[in-house]
Amino acid sequence: MELQTKIPLESSDNPIDYQSKLVLLGSCFVENIGAKLDYFQFQQLQNPFGILFHPLAIENLAQRAIEGKTYQQAEIFEQDGIWRCFDAHSDLRSDNSEALLNLLNQKLKETKTNLEASSHIIITLGTTWVYKHNSSGKTVANCHKVPQKQFTKKLLSVAEIELSLQNIISLIQRVNSSAQIIFTISPVRHIKDGFMENQRSKAHLITAVHSVLSSSAQTGELSYFPSYEIMMDELRDYRFYGTDMVHPNQLAVDYIWEKFKSVWISSKSYAVMDEVDAVQKGLSHRPFNPDSEGHQKFETSLRAKITYLQERFPFMKFE
Repeated sequence: MELQTKIPLESSDNPIDYQSKLVLLGSCFVENIGAKLDYFQFQQLQNPFGILFHPLAIENLAQRAIEGKTYQQAEIFEQDGIWRCFDAHSDLRSDNSEALLNLLNQKLKETKTNLEASSHIIITLGTTWVYKHNSSGKTVANCHKVPQKQFTKKLLSVAEIELSLQNIISLIQRVNSSAQIIFTISPVRHIKDGFMENQRSKAHLITAVHSVLSSSAQTGELSYFPSYEIMMDELRDYRFYGTDMVHPNQLAVDYIWEKFKSVWISSKSYAVMDEVDAVQKGLSHRPFNPDSEGHQKFETSLRAKITYLQERFPFMKFE
């Protein structure tokens, strides 16, 4: 008996391996996939400006980074003694304005450097509901709990999303024509916007992404991974959600990761991934008797495994 509908998947002709350099941008689902890639010690840069939920925020980051448009004092603001920027997640903050500007501009340089060198860029889109700051007229990436009356909420049209995605692609290809760009829609439901509003938002994203993919002359370098569809069709049960009933739980993340791995991770890398996994599990092991002879042998063996991996892959860092 078949108790699931399965999303058809095809293996990529340009898979990720341990020589690949990845950039991950977008919604919080980026952090789920990024955590897996980080665990297995792939080379990656993940959300240098923190979580970015909508395409205009991702486009803004790509444009400022690639064009070298640094942040100035007028583009940050102080709130309860903390300096913040509407273009970045609240993780990027400081109690000193100069320190925040330095951090933002350093992250811009880091983003540009990695975009130029990347082999694969994963962009996860979360929502098309955006907030325009009334006094500046600028669409923000994060409201930072500034009073709602200072913003106007808007649902981006399909045409606006398409234009933004095309701009993102053009910006990336200006500095890196060979990068593989992988789009995906976040399975996280933004029900704070409303249930029907979330569905409208996801529908706009899906329509815009597939319109761009189907119309692009560079389809070989543009791809789509159906994380949203896997969550909705293969995992259509609340047991696959966290306690908030909005975010995929760890079981769902693991399931979607395995699907991603089967499509986008080179099978030639699986053996190395198993080696890394063994080391990570060893590092998380907590012995009953750290001074025992058995544990000392275990640690010696573990250090040997780490050394062997790092001799082949110097970028790997184990804690």
